[in-house]
Amino acid sequence: MKILGFLFALLFLFCVGFTWRDIQGGRLPKSQAFEKLVGLDTSTKMSPEQEFKQAYNRIATMYYKPVKQLDLKYAGISGMMASLGDPHTMFLIPRVAKQFNQDTKANYVGVGARLSPFTQGGKVIGARAVVVFDDGPGFAAGLKRGDVITRVDGKSVAGLPIEDVVDRIMGEEGTIVRLTVLHEGIGAPTVIPIRRAHVITPTVESQYFPDSKVGYIYIASFSAPTAEQFDKELEKVEQNPMKGLVIDVRGNPGGYLETAVELLSRFTADKVVVSMKMKDGSTNREYTRSGAVHNFGYPVVVLINGDSASAAEIFSGALRDYKMATLVGTHSYGKASVQEVYDFKDGSSGKITIARYFLPSGDNIGRKVDEDGTYVSGGLQPDVEVELADVPPSDLSNANRDSDLPDPKFDSQLRKAIEVVLSKSAR
Repeated sequence: MKILGFLFALLFLFCVGFTWRDIQGGRLPKSQAFEKLVGLDTSTKMSPEQEFKQAYNRIATMYYKPVKQLDLKYAGISGMMASLGDPHTMFLIPRVAKQFNQDTKANYVGVGARLSPFTQGGKVIGARAVVVFDDGPGFAAGLKRGDVITRVDGKSVAGLPIEDVVDRIMGEEGTIVRLTVLHEGIGAPTVIPIRRAHVITPTVESQYFPDSKVGYIYIASFSAPTAEQFDKELEKVEQNPMKGLVIDVRGNPGGYLETAVELLSRFTADKVVVSMKMKDGSTNREYTRSGAVHNFGYPVVVLINGDSASAAEIFSGALRDYKMATLVGTHSYGKASVQEVYDFKDGSSGKITIARYFLPSGDNIGRKVDEDGTYVSGGLQPDVEVELADVPPSDLSNANRDSDLPDPKFDSQLRKAIEVVLSKSAR
């Protein structure tokens, strides 16, 4: 009994030793240290979501400087997406998401112009209208290509990023924006009041080369109105004698897969456009629709380069696989994945890769790069490879400045594309 009493006394003193500091501090004793010592770890394992939330809360409440919780949220989401190592899975803050949405839909409220920074003496003094849409409210009000916008509603835009200038010009449909502009060749500034209107951005442009009797159609992106605009531009060039057609998707970053499918439906019906391998191992296929085939009746060449990506590659690759076009230029980008956009309530969004795609031939054109990010392989390889030759400045000074479309005199790839068309037309 004496031994048993001694053991109880020892255990009592042992427990008091673990709890005495807490009792002295007026706190309830903590049992975690004792439990760990005797092998009774009763802590509950948290889920990744709980641990993330705990870290978020601790930073928000304990960091020594004020922290914007919205910035923490955006950084957290961005970090999660960046950790996947996929350059096409990304988080878009509200402003970027809005611009991406407008670019993809080619649809917004504004004055109908494309702007670029205008510098003088090394400083940005305004925004130059590089393109003014013929059917836009700006053109109707007198805004011209080459005009430099220096003020918006009386406020200077000097030094502002072009995105901020665009934000100031855009607004509610039917409202007036007053642009102070400098016309080319006229020194005095002019104030042009423009009523903002719904604008559909031209994504397709065309021209006809009478010397070679070859039509040319440039597709800037595969946006919502692209197929309809393609039909209109095709009708324009086909009003002339046609020996062939060049379709230019150089610099085209892609866009809607549905638009690529719709355009390919002009060439062939009920054919596989692309096969998408999903996460669960299943395969989804997209097919061209029937009833939309156009009788081209002449050879078609598609111009590609390293900036032709996504839907532009699907369009070009499918045409080649079905032997309906010859590819000319340099290798394309090699974006062999499909993204889906998820919108969040605050206007931000996330682009998440949901599948890998394969062309009708089964080819995987996925881009491969080295440790420095330099291109190694992938993309569409052209049937006729030709680099874009440098043009001397003296020759460029004689180029046609009334159009942003390329001129075969100064564009070696376009010149080769026309040669290929004519060689096939003569057969």
